[in-house]
Amino acid sequence: MNEPLLQQTRRHFFRDCGIGVGKIALASLLAESVSGPTSSLANRAPSPFAPKAPHFPARAKRVIYLFMAGAPSQLETFDYKPKLAELEGKPIPPSVIKGQRYAFIQPDAAVLGPRFKFARHGECGAELSEVMPHLAGVVDEIAIVKSVHTDLFNHSPAQLFVNTGSGVPGRPSMGSWLSYGLGSEADDLPSFVVLKSGGNLSGGAAMWSSGFLPSVHQGVGFRGQGDPILHVSNPKGYDGRAQRESLDLIRSLNQQQLSRVGDPEIATRISAYEMAFRMQTRAPELMDFSQESKETLDLYGVKAEDSGSFAKNCLLARRLAERGVRFIQVYHAGWDHHSNVEGGVRKQCGQTDQACAALIQDLRRRGMLDDTLIVWGGEFGRTPMVEASEALGRSMGRDHHPQAFTMWMAGGGIKPGISVGGTDELGFHVIENPVHVHDIQATILHCLGIDHERLTFRHRGLNFRLTGVEEHHPVQDILI
Repeated sequence: MNEPLLQQTRRHFFRDCGIGVGKIALASLLAESVSGPTSSLANRAPSPFAPKAPHFPARAKRVIYLFMAGAPSQLETFDYKPKLAELEGKPIPPSVIKGQRYAFIQPDAAVLGPRFKFARHGECGAELSEVMPHLAGVVDEIAIVKSVHTDLFNHSPAQLFVNTGSGVPGRPSMGSWLSYGLGSEADDLPSFVVLKSGGNLSGGAAMWSSGFLPSVHQGVGFRGQGDPILHVSNPKGYDGRAQRESLDLIRSLNQQQLSRVGDPEIATRISAYEMAFRMQTRAPELMDFSQESKETLDLYGVKAEDSGSFAKNCLLARRLAERGVRFIQVYHAGWDHHSNVEGGVRKQCGQTDQACAALIQDLRRRGMLDDTLIVWGGEFGRTPMVEASEALGRSMGRDHHPQAFTMWMAGGGIKPGISVGGTDELGFHVIENPVHVHDIQATILHCLGIDHERLTFRHRGLNFRLTGVEEHHPVQDILI
């Protein structure tokens, strides 16, 4: 019987392995002659962000997702229902609301009519609210989906569902799946960047979490002014050489630990340190809007005093897209209008409409719209019934409505100037071409050349995917 492995000495190993020290040394020399010196594991290991081939030819290379957190009212923006004006103040028919649950109102609450005028725009003749005049100017570039529906009717789980495919924390976000599946075209910026404006987000950081995927694919939150990430700049008296020497030492120690325990999170840590070092040269240039013309700043509505505004984030999203970032998530909170839906929607459209349209125009003139997918939408819609509560100080608002809401897409892989899907005359139920949130996710992946059923990760004995286990499909009617 052979000696147990742990009892063998190095001499025994070289005696019995059948290769010999000379051959091992020669192999090492030949390896260095082909691939260069192997001085560090970080240099030998492939980058987790290295670009990967899609499942099939892709129309889009990157995504800019404009997430309107709080749930915009589709009835004040895209889905005009004159019947609601006729029935205002009257209860919804019992047959319509049977079996429905709501967060704050009773199902038999009175009808609330649209608060704004609508008009048709562009060659496509899409109906838009008067509070979106800038988007009306580019409506021939977008595809409007009026029949989206979701499974959840409270903000936090519904926001998680749209972003991660699950209503509970712990699942990888869409940006993490794309970083994992496709890598990145940027070697000095993260593959997945998060920008925020408008206030707090109910779903929190779980919406850009990497979940059970390697943590290197986590979304990286950027600030709207100064250094995009805190402490990316060196303190005074600490020059680049000192930092490089410090990082080399830290990397050496991490590599020793990685070789001993094989924990992939240590490789993530090594990669993160190196990415941070490269970002220190890239970040100042990225955030320097003085390179942009006054015409471009005016197009987006960016003002000198802006500090992390939606307009500034949209312009920053375009700059990130130019530099190869795969997924740019732009969150804008403040759409939760349980009271004064008219004033709330007017205010939010005033903060977002110009920049949304500008992003489309800017990408088009730079030749980037055809390979950049833009997505706009929230977590669910708003009820046709009014919300009013003296106890809560609410009036003339709308409650959560998961049964039907509107999203739009533009750019890479999407047919321009089209509207699909439809709801009943009250805007209550989808009656034409229903589109589940998982279908939206499958559509986004399809535009980037990914079969949503094949993008999986083995976790706890199961193959997980963004779109869950039930049957879902890309929305073919809006695909080129």
